[in-house]
Amino acid sequence: MSAAGLHPARWWHALDDGRIQCDLCPRDCRVHEGQRGFCFVRQRSGDAMVLTTWGRSSGFCVDPIEKKPLHHFYPGSSVLSFGTAGCNLGCRFCQNWDISKARAQDRLCDQATPEAIAAEAVALGCRSVAFTYNDPVVFAEYAIDVAAACRARGLATVAVTAGYVHPEPRQELFAAMDAANVDLKAFTEGFYHRLCFAHLQPVLETLEWLAKERRTWLELTTLLIPGQNDSEAEVAALAEWVVGHLGAEVPLHFSAFHPDFELTDVPPTPPATLRRARRQAQAAGLRHVYTGNVHDPEGEATRCAGCGERLIARDWYELLDYRLDAEGRCPACHAPLAGRFDATPGHFGRRRIPVVIGARAS
Repeated sequence: MSAAGLHPARWWHALDDGRIQCDLCPRDCRVHEGQRGFCFVRQRSGDAMVLTTWGRSSGFCVDPIEKKPLHHFYPGSSVLSFGTAGCNLGCRFCQNWDISKARAQDRLCDQATPEAIAAEAVALGCRSVAFTYNDPVVFAEYAIDVAAACRARGLATVAVTAGYVHPEPRQELFAAMDAANVDLKAFTEGFYHRLCFAHLQPVLETLEWLAKERRTWLELTTLLIPGQNDSEAEVAALAEWVVGHLGAEVPLHFSAFHPDFELTDVPPTPPATLRRARRQAQAAGLRHVYTGNVHDPEGEATRCAGCGERLIARDWYELLDYRLDAEGRCPACHAPLAGRFDATPGHFGRRRIPVVIGARAS
């Protein structure tokens, strides 16, 4: 690292006109000396690109894994969560906008090496480390380095991402991840263009690649926004695509929207909309569909895809009942539950514990 926060970036090439093109994501930002890409954290310095947020975080917190949300990945366990700053999407409804839209110097307060993060996660009793709050795609070099340190200590790794990434960095980033929750914002190009300043197809390609690759456990989240992406037709099309292209066992979370950032004139998502979307997705053939950001015990429950037995009961992020056997099977019909499970569940509960790792940035 040549200076605090600065680190050589990967996935770029020089252009004939003197600019440098970032090859990390489909934006293909082309920059002159001193300019930054759309994400604001990848910058040209001399004849190369640098990542300005390596080793720096907007904060650390121990969360329940269900908050990511991941319902089929070591249920009940705790995860050390952190992000940096910046994002390669421009979602007008971003609910972490103070982090994802921030300039690095405005939000980054903690400095921590990959080894320090892994060591602290072990000391805190965490089962995994999550790259979240802003998209790990934009700090991929740092995320990959932290993931290597975590795996050396037996920790799992989680990417919470919009999946807007080119094939080469995608392969390297997700090779370092044990699980991913991909935010499928909507199922129309118009939504991605108007509200995210991005495109749908690259996200679908990431999802299909992850489903085919199968080493990284995959779950999806769609934030349903009234009047924008919550119609019966769009929900049906989304669910049918997931069944046909990713598989019926991939968990899908429908989450409630709350007015925020630049979309404050839209009302919160009615719980009835989430329940209707869940029924639609189940009717399309998806076996594990959940509701989020609302109190809905049935929408949080995990049931056996074989016999319908309730296997995991939840209240918000806390496990109330856990009936899987030591091999992750239904005790009634012995059908395996898709996912990653330990012999016994975690008992972290619904707590949220902010922590400080490393030194405070000056």
